[in-house]
Amino acid sequence: MPRIVYVNGEYVNEKDAKVSVFDRGFLFADGVYEVTTVLDGELIDNDAHLARLRRSLGELDMAEPCPPEKITEIQRALVQKNSLSEGLVYLQVTRGAADRDFAYPKDAEPTLVLFTQEKSIADNPTAKTGIAVITTPDIRWARRDIKTVGLLAPSMAKMEAVNAGADDAWMVDGDGFVTEGSSNNAYIITQDGAIVTRALSNAILHGITRRAVLALAQEADMRIEERKFTVSEAENAVEAFITSASSFVMPVVSIDGRQVGSGKPGPMTNRLRQLYIDMARKSARPAA
Repeated sequence: MPRIVYVNGEYVNEKDAKVSVFDRGFLFADGVYEVTTVLDGELIDNDAHLARLRRSLGELDMAEPCPPEKITEIQRALVQKNSLSEGLVYLQVTRGAADRDFAYPKDAEPTLVLFTQEKSIADNPTAKTGIAVITTPDIRWARRDIKTVGLLAPSMAKMEAVNAGADDAWMVDGDGFVTEGSSNNAYIITQDGAIVTRALSNAILHGITRRAVLALAQEADMRIEERKFTVSEAENAVEAFITSASSFVMPVVSIDGRQVGSGKPGPMTNRLRQLYIDMARKSARPAA
C-alpha cells in the first residue's frame, strides 16, 4: 500500500506529494529536518526533537510552520494512517517558495513535509555483529549543530564508506580529531573504561539519542569524558559505538580496517543499547 504523507496541510498519497520547484529547500538547501523514532506505535523522545527543531529554525531566522503541538498531532496521525509499529517519522521545514534570490524572502510561507518509514530498530541484527567505519576528512560547513537538509558532504562520506566495503564514515577535522559519523554521534570506550565523545559545540549535531544515552550511562555509574579523541585513540579503544534515532546504540567493531577491541560488540556498548531500548519501550507505553 502506498504511504500517506503530509504536505502543507494535506494528507496525500505519496505519489501525489509535491512541492514547488521554487521551494528554497530545493534551490538552496534552505531548510531543517528532524527524525523521530517510532517504537510500538509511539513516538520516542519527540518533545526533545521538536525543541531541537525550534532551535534550528531560530538559528536560521526561519518561521515556525505551526506550533509543536500541531506537529505532534500530524506525526501521530501519520503513524496511525500508515499503521506504523516500528520505524521513523521524518519531518522537514523549509523557508518556503519564492523567486530565486540569495536574500531571504520576506513573505514566503514555510513548507512543512512529513512522512513515515518502516525500519527494524530495536531488533536490528546488525547490532549483534557491529559495523565497520572508515575515516574521511570533514568537509562540512561550520554550523553542524543546526540540523539542516544540506547533506551532500555526509552523503559523499557515506558513499566513500560503501565503496570501501564499510558501513559508515567517521569524519575527521583538520586537527585530526573525530567529529561524528555521517548521520550519528561517535564514541569510544578507553582501556580504563571511560566513555569518550566530543563535547557539544558548533562542530557536531546535538544528538537527542546522545543526550539520552549519556544520561543512562551516568545513572549506571559509567564514567563519561566529553572531549575530542583522535583516530589513533579510537583504533586503540576497547570498544566503540555510534548513536542516532535510527540506530539507537550501534557497536563499531573496526575502523579503517583495524579491529576495535575483540572485533565484536563489547559489554559496555551492549549494556548501553539494552538500557536505551528498555527506556524507549517504557516511554512508548501510554500511561495508564
